Amino acid sequence: MSIDWKAYSSPGFFDELISDSGKPRPCSRSPTAYLASLSDEELQRRQEAIKHAIKTMGISFTVYSEAGNIDREWPFDLIPRIIPLSEWQTTSQGLEQRLRALNCFIHDIYNEGKVLRNDPFLKSLIVDSGNYRPQCVGMKPKFQVWANICGTDLVRDKDGRFYVLEDNLRVPSGVSYMLENRTVTKRVFPELFEHSEILPNSDYPSQLYDMLSSLSPRGRAKPEVVVLTPGIYNSAYFEHSFLAQQMGAELVQGSDLIVEDDRVYMKTIDGLAPVDVIYRRIDDLFLDPKAFNPDSMLGVAGLMGAWLKGNVALANAPGAGVADDKVIYTYVPKLIRYYLGEEPILPNVESYLCIDPAQLDHVLKNLDKLVVKPANESGGYGMLMGPKASKKEREEFAARIKANPRNYMAQPLVYLSTAPILTPGGVEPRHIDLRPFILQGRNTYVTAGGLTRVALVKGSYVVNSSQGGGSKDTWIVDERGTGTGSGGGI
Repeated sequence: MSIDWKAYSSPGFFDELISDSGKPRPCSRSPTAYLASLSDEELQRRQEAIKHAIKTMGISFTVYSEAGNIDREWPFDLIPRIIPLSEWQTTSQGLEQRLRALNCFIHDIYNEGKVLRNDPFLKSLIVDSGNYRPQCVGMKPKFQVWANICGTDLVRDKDGRFYVLEDNLRVPSGVSYMLENRTVTKRVFPELFEHSEILPNSDYPSQLYDMLSSLSPRGRAKPEVVVLTPGIYNSAYFEHSFLAQQMGAELVQGSDLIVEDDRVYMKTIDGLAPVDVIYRRIDDLFLDPKAFNPDSMLGVAGLMGAWLKGNVALANAPGAGVADDKVIYTYVPKLIRYYLGEEPILPNVESYLCIDPAQLDHVLKNLDKLVVKPANESGGYGMLMGPKASKKEREEFAARIKANPRNYMAQPLVYLSTAPILTPGGVEPRHIDLRPFILQGRNTYVTAGGLTRVALVKGSYVVNSSQGGGSKDTWIVDERGTGTGSGGGI
């Protein structure tokens, strides 16, 4: 298990810690040297300490499978993923730019519809989108912001540049694991922080609370903010309870709330208490049985009416997922130019729309080279990894695409960057992505780094936690402070 960096290599891919020459990148020199100095026994002890800490802290995740829902301990690799601050500053600006444009777009389509009049094809895509909510037409949320919390998935290709893979604007998850990854690393490996200036990420809960408070429709000094969860059987319930506890907000289910006279109240032992802001972790269609799915037992009857009348704030706003559509994703660079008059800082991955006959023909002829995604799925479900699929799987998927081309888009396989993980045989490269989180209300905030997800299976590109992926602590390191011993991240 001992670490020999000279024996480590990731040919053909950009590695986050080790350069093509086999030497640690400047920001990773100190931690890689320290890790290499540890004996087999010490590394084993640290691995066991990590497992114990995760179990003690109750960090878990639910995996849905044919055998049922499996609650598992959070899979975590002890070697951090390191990004230099100079690079992250540009990336952060690109993430902020992207969310501003997306919110302009969402507000436009539910109000003036200017962009839709200028682009009939885009209008047809919106009308056919599974996340378009006609119930939201005419609504003007505070600050004209619909997606207050966004988790944007970034990948590096072999050129070392960050690309946006997709935007998650409905109920993005994973930020609690980003925070707990740092807590676990500091608890088990405090020495790693001694010679690196690492930006802290622990301010996220307070930033989230401040953003949510800024949405309150009433000028109360301390608005009532609640986190609305589907309950303990949801895969992200750990995160719901974690964030509520960290913010000092109430964790509620639909049965804990009631709407009277288009105002939302929370049931308490002292009677009904008015609610100002709801951070909802329930999908649109289950929010309000009066407005959406009449069979929903998760939401609150009348909630949409209270929101439409401006008596309660919902984050993210219903209907925000219209810009979460993977087909709409292909338009985002144009939307940045259209609404902001700026050039996109972060590029999209090259994409093909199956609804376009010429692009569809290209996709069908090149399924063995492409990754095909359904427009509105998440968690890696329902997609085809063409280069790794069998001929039969590609033929079956081609039939699905032909039956409903609007529901699919395709991208070339991105040669995801790698990072080392510790295995029984030593360090080996594994593919990774990154999900930073962006908040937008009165102000905008971007996390220092994000959730790095790891494909734990050798050669796999599937990093999703719901399908067996793991994670790493993500460090944004100020190169100017590296080696000073100030340990800024602690």
